[in-house]
Amino acid sequence: MSLTGNIRVTPRQSALPILPGTTSRAGKVMSAPSFKLGACAAAVLLLAGCGSSGSNAPSVPTGSTATLALLETTDLHTNVMSYDYFKLTEDASLGFERTATLIAAARQEFPNTLLIDNGDTIQGTALSDYQATVKPLACSETLAMYKVMNATGYDGGGIGNHEFNYGLPFLSQVTGNRFSITGMAEPADQPVCKGPNFPLVLANVHSVKTGQPLFQPYAIIDKTVTATGPDGSAVTGVVKVGIIGFTPPAIMSWDKRWLDGKVYTTGVKEAAEKYIPEMRAKGADLVVVISHGGLDNSAYSPTMENGSYHLSSVAGVDAMLIGHSHQIFPNATSTVAQFNLPGVDKVAGTVNGVPTVMANYWGKHLGVIKLGLAYDGSKWTVDKTKTVVQARSAQNADKTYVAVTPSVAAAIAAEHQATIDYVKTPIGSTDFEMSSYFADVGDPGAIELVNQAQADYVARYVAANLPQYASLPVLSVSAPFKSGFAGGSDYTDVAQGNVAINNAADLYLYPNTIYAVKVTGADLRNWLETAAKRFNRIDPTKTTPQELVSSFPGYNFDMFTSPDISYEIDVTQAVGSRIVNLKYKGAAIDPAKEFIVATNNYRASGGGGFPGLDGSKTIYASPDANRDVLIAYIKTIKTVTRAANGSDRSWRFVKVATAGPVVFHSAQGKLALATAAGLTNVTLAQADDGSGKNLALYAIDLSK
Repeated sequence: MSLTGNIRVTPRQSALPILPGTTSRAGKVMSAPSFKLGACAAAVLLLAGCGSSGSNAPSVPTGSTATLALLETTDLHTNVMSYDYFKLTEDASLGFERTATLIAAARQEFPNTLLIDNGDTIQGTALSDYQATVKPLACSETLAMYKVMNATGYDGGGIGNHEFNYGLPFLSQVTGNRFSITGMAEPADQPVCKGPNFPLVLANVHSVKTGQPLFQPYAIIDKTVTATGPDGSAVTGVVKVGIIGFTPPAIMSWDKRWLDGKVYTTGVKEAAEKYIPEMRAKGADLVVVISHGGLDNSAYSPTMENGSYHLSSVAGVDAMLIGHSHQIFPNATSTVAQFNLPGVDKVAGTVNGVPTVMANYWGKHLGVIKLGLAYDGSKWTVDKTKTVVQARSAQNADKTYVAVTPSVAAAIAAEHQATIDYVKTPIGSTDFEMSSYFADVGDPGAIELVNQAQADYVARYVAANLPQYASLPVLSVSAPFKSGFAGGSDYTDVAQGNVAINNAADLYLYPNTIYAVKVTGADLRNWLETAAKRFNRIDPTKTTPQELVSSFPGYNFDMFTSPDISYEIDVTQAVGSRIVNLKYKGAAIDPAKEFIVATNNYRASGGGGFPGLDGSKTIYASPDANRDVLIAYIKTIKTVTRAANGSDRSWRFVKVATAGPVVFHSAQGKLALATAAGLTNVTLAQADDGSGKNLALYAIDLSK
C-alpha cells in the first residue's frame, strides 16, 4: 500500500438497519433515541451516512455555512455485544450494539457526520482472543469487530496500543496491510487480506527496516456535505477532512517481545509538526487528530504516554479525538486530574482552545464534536462559536440503556457462539475448591493463585526490561474481591475439577491491569496497616459477641500469600498499630529495604487511599489485564493444587483469649471448606444469621 498518506475515501453505505424502540435480549423494552429526520430520512434508517463524496460536487458560494459532526468511538476492546464472556451473561452497560444506536441517532440529528474510531479496537475480550490465538482468522475473513464497523460505515480510524498485543503479522493481516518489516516477507509477496473498509492512520510508528511509517500516517477524506448558502438556500459542497493518528510510544515497552528491532516510535508532537503542514498543502480544510492518549501537561517528551495535551498546541489542529484513559470528556463534574489542568475546559470540551472529546470505553459513550463550518471562497474553516462537544451515554437518565441494534448481533452470531463455547472449555484443573468464603479469617485458596500469576508476570518483565531493579525481591498482593457484600452468593467459588476461562472472572472480578510499584519496608507496613482496617477492634474482656469484620471493603483487604513473607494482625489494637512480626524470609523487614510489589492499576494509582500509593511509586504500568495474566498462568501450570497454589498463608491473627465470642458472616453451609483449609478454630454459630441474604454466622477462636 502507499505510504504517502494522500488518499481519498468515499463513505460507504451500511447494511445494518436500526429499528427504534426495539427490545433488548434481556426482554426489557428500552427507550430508543428520538430521531430527527434529516437528509438521510428513508424507509429503512441506515447506520452509515448518506452523503456521497467526490471532487466534482457543485461549487459552493462564498459565505456558505455548514455543520459537520465528528462522531468518536474509542477503546471498544472488541466489546461488540452487550455481553460478559467471563461471567457468561448479558451486560447492558457496554457493547457496540448499543453504541450503534447512538450513532444512528446522531446521524439523524446531524445532516453531515464523520464516524471515526480512536483505537484499542481489536483486543480486550474473549472474542478477540478466540479470533487471534484460538482459531486464528483466515486471510479471507474479516475480524468480527471490523465486520460490524464496516457495516456501520466508519470513515476512518486510529491505532491504539492494544492493537499490537497479538504481534505484527496478525495486525498486518486483520487490518488489510502489508508491512515492510524484518521477519515478514516482502510486501509484494504478502497476500492482501480482508480488513476494515476505512483508512487506519498512524503517524508515529515506523519500520526499522525502511524508516517509513508502518501505516499511512494520515488520510484526506472528501466529505460531501449539505450546507446553507448566504441566501439561505441549500447547497452541496465538499469538505476535505484530514485525519492523522498517534499511539503511545510506550508500546515499545508494553509489547517489546513483538516490536523490538522491528519498529520504532517518534514523538507525537514531532510527527504532527511534520505531517500536518503536508496535509494542509494537499488541500485539507480541516485537520482532526486521532490521539490514543490522554492529557499530561508535564514537560514534553517524545516518549511520553499521554501526549494529547501537547498535540493541542501544534499549529493547524482543528479538533482532537482522544482515548486510552477510559474516561469521559467533556464532563463538568469530573475529578480526574487530567481534565482539571490549566487550559483544559471540562465543561465546554476544549484543550487549549481545541475542541476535544474522549468517549469512555467499551462502547459506553459516543463522542460528538459538532463543528460549525464557514466557507470563505477557497476553503472551509471552523467557527468555534458554533462548535459543541458532547460525550453521549448509552445509559438513559432513568438508568435503563438505549436499545441494541439487532443487526449487530446477527452479523457476528457465529463468532459470538464460538467464543462462548471456547470460554467454557477447560484450561487446567484444580484438586480443591478455590473459594473466598473464609478469606477474611485466613484461607488463601482463591487468592494465592492470583498472587503467583502477578508475581511471575512482573518478575519476568523486570528481568527482561528493568535491569536496574533486578536485585529487588518481587512480591504480590491481591484481595478477596467477592466477600459477601451482596449476600451468600457473593463469594468466589471455583469447584474442584476442570478450570475454564470464565472461572478466571470468579478469581479476579475486575478488569484491572497489572502495575508494579517499588516500595520500602516502611511502605509495606503502612500498606498492610491500611488493609487491616478490614477488622473491627476487639475487646478481649467483653463477654457479648463481637463482630470481627468491619465495613471496610473486602476488595481493599490486600494480602500476601507467600512463604517468603509473614506477619500477624493484632485486632485488639487500634487502626495503624496492628501489624506485628513483619518478616521477609524469616528476618524482620528493614524499613528502608526495597521491594517490588505486583498489584493493579487501581491500587497503584491511589485507589483505596493507601498511604504512599499515589502513582509516584509505579515502575511498570502494564497494558495487560490481571485476569488475562491469570488465564495465561493457569494454562502454563495446567494443574492447580492446594499444596502448591492455595496453602501459603502469609498472615495470622495474634493469638488472644477473649471472654466472649468473636463472630463473622459467610455463606450458609460452608464450614467444611474452612476445615479443608486448615482453619480448625472456626465453628458454626448460627446456620442462618437472620439477614435474609443466605448468610450464616460463624465464630473464630482467636486464641488458637
